[in-house]
Amino acid sequence: MIQIDFSESDQTALNEGRYRHAHPRVRQRMEVLWLKSQGMAHGDIERLAQVSSTTVTRYLKRYQQGGIAALEQLDFRRPTRRLEPFREPLKKHFEKHPPTRISQAIADIQRLTGLELKREAVRLFLHDLGLSVRKVGMIPAKADPAAQETFKKRAGAAS
Repeated sequence: MIQIDFSESDQTALNEGRYRHAHPRVRQRMEVLWLKSQGMAHGDIERLAQVSSTTVTRYLKRYQQGGIAALEQLDFRRPTRRLEPFREPLKKHFEKHPPTRISQAIADIQRLTGLELKREAVRLFLHDLGLSVRKVGMIPAKADPAAQETFKKRAGAAS
């Protein structure tokens, strides 16, 4: 069991932070530390805060290493895309030459960067750039206005 002496100011900050902090994970950490500052056993803290013993230990060690500031620090993993270094050149390219198909965008990206990506990854990347694949509209066949008028007259007479 980890022994920690909490100052009066830290206890007050933990008590306020467990209700008022903006992020729920930080509120949970402060709840665990506040319960510990009240002299509760780890088993009771786990039960009341609904966390595992490992989590209680991690939170206590985090507090020992950096105080309340360490509890407030959010260090979630934020993966970056492989295309991120090429973002601006690709955006300029696709603004000048908008792709008509995802497969065309995949080929352009592979040609310009050397990276081979799947369809969904390219679609999401284009969406993040504010672009989308433009569908080509159909060009109607050569129309004969006289033949259309004749057809309309016949269709109108039949009904």
